[in-house]
Amino acid sequence: MTDFRSIADRIADDIAAGRLRPGQRLPPQRWFARRHRIAPSTAGRVYGELVRRGLVVGEVGRGTFVRAAPPPAQGRALVETATVAPVNLELNYPSAPGQSELLAPVLAPLLRPDVLAEALGPGAADGTPAAREAAARLLAVPGWRPEPDRFLFTGNARQAIAAALASLVRPGGRVGVEELTYPLVKEIAARLGVVLVPLDGDAEGVRPDAIAAAHRTAPLSALYLQPTLHNPTSSTTGEGRRRELGLLAVGLGLPVVEDRIWSFLHPDAVPLAVHAPGLVHVVDGLSKRVAPGLAVGFLVVPEHRTREVAAAVRSGGWSAGRFAVEAAVRWAREGVVRQLVERKREDAARRQAILGEHLDGFAVRTDPHAYYAWWELPAPWRADAFTAAAAAHGIAVTPGTAFAVDPHRTPDAVRLGLASPPERELARALRVLAGVAAGGPAAGGPGAGRPAASGMG
Repeated sequence: MTDFRSIADRIADDIAAGRLRPGQRLPPQRWFARRHRIAPSTAGRVYGELVRRGLVVGEVGRGTFVRAAPPPAQGRALVETATVAPVNLELNYPSAPGQSELLAPVLAPLLRPDVLAEALGPGAADGTPAAREAAARLLAVPGWRPEPDRFLFTGNARQAIAAALASLVRPGGRVGVEELTYPLVKEIAARLGVVLVPLDGDAEGVRPDAIAAAHRTAPLSALYLQPTLHNPTSSTTGEGRRRELGLLAVGLGLPVVEDRIWSFLHPDAVPLAVHAPGLVHVVDGLSKRVAPGLAVGFLVVPEHRTREVAAAVRSGGWSAGRFAVEAAVRWAREGVVRQLVERKREDAARRQAILGEHLDGFAVRTDPHAYYAWWELPAPWRADAFTAAAAAHGIAVTPGTAFAVDPHRTPDAVRLGLASPPERELARALRVLAGVAAGGPAAGGPGAGRPAASGMG
């Protein structure tokens, strides 16, 4: 009896040696079975093993393709990494002009020995009264001001998501998410033993009827949604749809984790918590508003859940450091965060103009407020192949496969992070990418859509 793993090993060797290139399509399983004189069921197990190893991606109705890059290393669920490239459009941390000059003076009082001794002490999940009040003022928008006593603090927003989900969902529970979602949420869910259920959406985000249908199939334990500047598409849910989602959550008694990490760029969008205050757990943070190196995550929880979520924060080791919280309080109180937000909104608008200039005519979904864009690639490009071609030109982008919850429904799109490179580098990179996209796979780099050679394996 043929061992399917040994055949998978040989194909893995071909991928590692470059004989099978990123973006190449493997033969249909029946053809593969005939070529290797194995049963079709064995061929299916070979392909399944390659998918499990993260070497290929299978797409219903289209075939199985070699990935552009190896799967991310395990154990980094709360750490975001990116490809090393001269121009990085994968990581997306905005930095406002004059940022360090604004931040540094406010930290000076913290360096006094007596103040520093207190700031270096252990941090509590609920912070301090001053921190809760400062955070409430910072996150307030017209129509919503969170109560200070409902705040919890984590090391960053990703940890806030993890704590909220850990407090709401038991292992094996189902969490409804947009069909394209923040990649690290997939890793958080895997660590917690939680099943993510992709929900169909439209231009405004997830559809209420999709939530109701999924809940009827098998009860959902919670929702994780990004209604404001959704990552990666940058779509923002309108107020009418938000009301519908809130009413549905109340009707089903369904808790919601609302990720508002980019909401500071779109100040008019109020949280879902306005429409379902007893169910929505609001996640926000400072990594985008201020800087990633001294991040603080915020959790605004329903009044009756503060103890339970605080226990999850403590048990996960996700409490924010006292020094970071003290710095955040001072930056917020002195108006530094507000100034940085204003500068970053202006910076995002300039970068959107650069995007529009160089990718005009392509199918790009974005928002004038956003620091990222979702580029639906022209045929016959596939996301993994385009990512590899971009890397060959020294440009890192994120393939759509990274955001897809269903591995069999992977979009031929890439996310472009606009925040990290200087504006001139951004313009040059977008100009190069436009040329690669227009030239097609044959001119741009590794092939897309071409079946692998008949002698494979």
